[in-house]
Amino acid sequence: MLRTVSDAPTLWESVIPECLMGLPGDLGEIDELLDDTRFFEPFRVFFDPVMGRPSIPMETYLRMMFLKYRYRLGFEPLCAEVADSLAWRRFCRVPLGTRVPHSTTLMKITSRCGTEAIDGLNEALVAKAHDDKLVRLDKVRADTTVVEANVAYPTDSGLLAKGVAKLGRLAGQVQAAGLATRTTFRDRTRSVRRRAHDIGAWLRRRNDDAKAEVRKINAEMAGIAERTVAEARHIAANARRSLRASKVQATGKTLAVLAELERTAGLVERIATQTRVRLSGQTPDGSTRVVSLRDPDARPIAKGRLGRPVEFGYKAQVVDNVDGLVVDHGVHVGNPPDAPMLVPAIARLIARFGRAPRAVTADRGYGEAAVDRDLEALGVSR
Repeated sequence: MLRTVSDAPTLWESVIPECLMGLPGDLGEIDELLDDTRFFEPFRVFFDPVMGRPSIPMETYLRMMFLKYRYRLGFEPLCAEVADSLAWRRFCRVPLGTRVPHSTTLMKITSRCGTEAIDGLNEALVAKAHDDKLVRLDKVRADTTVVEANVAYPTDSGLLAKGVAKLGRLAGQVQAAGLATRTTFRDRTRSVRRRAHDIGAWLRRRNDDAKAEVRKINAEMAGIAERTVAEARHIAANARRSLRASKVQATGKTLAVLAELERTAGLVERIATQTRVRLSGQTPDGSTRVVSLRDPDARPIAKGRLGRPVEFGYKAQVVDNVDGLVVDHGVHVGNPPDAPMLVPAIARLIARFGRAPRAVTADRGYGEAAVDRDLEALGVSR
């Protein structure tokens, strides 16, 4: 059940001198800004209006998360600092004599609401700024950047080794749950890890023989991965068949492990395929290349930055005004061209603010005649 505001102040606060009740710096302005009921709306869809244990007040959660990102604190240090500071307690609306929300409570709310709540908060913030006549929209600027995924630098051998090891672990968990116990599966984790170690040893030699040997080892690892994928899919199929035949409801954990086994098998097969493509002398298609088992939607993106010619993650487009206020943003899978993303962004601005910007600035990547024509049709004069 959703709670929006905190309880009434306690008796302890009535004995504190008035000079200690203020908020330092710009916390007073932020406190006044967040004291708007529209910032509670993005959280309502994630809580039942009547049933369930009451949540912590959303005004407390919002203010604590602001402090977390403002001062780059972890969840546990954040809770400790709020508990230790009278000013931060007052800013977060935590009455004296009551406990500060536990760090795990903040983590659970963040995991439950995810990016949908953040998008809703951004929209509410822009709408409030527009209602207060703070958004200048005569000139806007669009540009793209990379939102990096939390992945290690991907190599074919590294991805194959991690994929085979994960398949072996998941297959073992499925069989330990009593499914497909008589299906043969060989855990080839040690085999691929030994070959991955050999690749590192050969690369240190830096000669033509080393390159040929590395290609040979990569081919062997791709073959091992393909055999492991075939056996993993056999286990998954037999496990599904056993569940249908026994008509016994499996636990949610078992079904989640089985689904993860099937998903991982598909990813490892794609990694083996792109390894074969690279061994044939071609470059795998960046729009479909897998660079992470944990984040399969991340893609390699080349932006030409010095020292980091290729980054791994997502392409983001940001539109801001002359004051630096972000008035529109979008995150896209892969590395789509810049030009087709500009007109939809300006259309969203018109829908959000009710008018078109007078001038739009962007770099050469957006320079197409069709884009200029469509922007003029939307009412952009320059």
